Amino acid sequence: MVTDFVSLDLETTGLNPKEDAIIEIGAVRFRDGKEDKVFQTLLNPGRIIPQRITELTGIAQKDIEEMPHFADIQKELLAFLGDDILMAHSVLFDYSFLKRAVVNNGGVSNKGSDTFEKQGIDTLKIARKFLPDLESRRLSFLCDRYNIPIKAHRAVEDARATGILYTKLAEEFLKDKPENAKDFMPVLLKYKVKKEGPATPAQKERLYKLLDKHKLKTEYDIGQLTKNEASRYLDRIYAEYGR
Repeated sequence: MVTDFVSLDLETTGLNPKEDAIIEIGAVRFRDGKEDKVFQTLLNPGRIIPQRITELTGIAQKDIEEMPHFADIQKELLAFLGDDILMAHSVLFDYSFLKRAVVNNGGVSNKGSDTFEKQGIDTLKIARKFLPDLESRRLSFLCDRYNIPIKAHRAVEDARATGILYTKLAEEFLKDKPENAKDFMPVLLKYKVKKEGPATPAQKERLYKLLDKHKLKTEYDIGQLTKNEASRYLDRIYAEYGR
């Protein structure tokens, strides 16, 4: 059983790390199995938050307008994470968003611009293996089963609950059962990211002209778009409104 780790949860504008962005980060550092320190921030994702996400999380557009962009908090976040193991409920989801953001904003300075490698533990994977007959393995459902207090779909609350859940699962399925030890140990997280450069001046100029021509209200902060994001946005406008 691991007792020192950082439990992580992100709220995002959607489910696709290539197209969506982080709107809230919650990270809770555990030492000897107990909460030690918390990192939390809302983020300006540089785009409109879909209504379904506001309904799910309670985070509205007005809440993030004056918040920092990821690049503004990256150094502080990476210092908080350090070399700790990452813990999350569906850890590859959170890691994929986080790695893409880190890589696109210069990476880890002392390890190369395209590097952000972490060891991780997935409480969802553990629950699926050892609780196969439950009707759900959602974090909120599991917290109810183990009497863990949680305000679902807010980052720090979910991160804290995930860390506690890991301990509860270990107590039930690991104590006096050494054959289960490997399921509670970290593994290298694998998600490939190719750094995306910022949108070119030509892309930005074309977007501004199209938005003006078609009298459209932009869904994005044009200055924050990557080349790929700008290209996808241009393609959408061409498809819906023409050139």
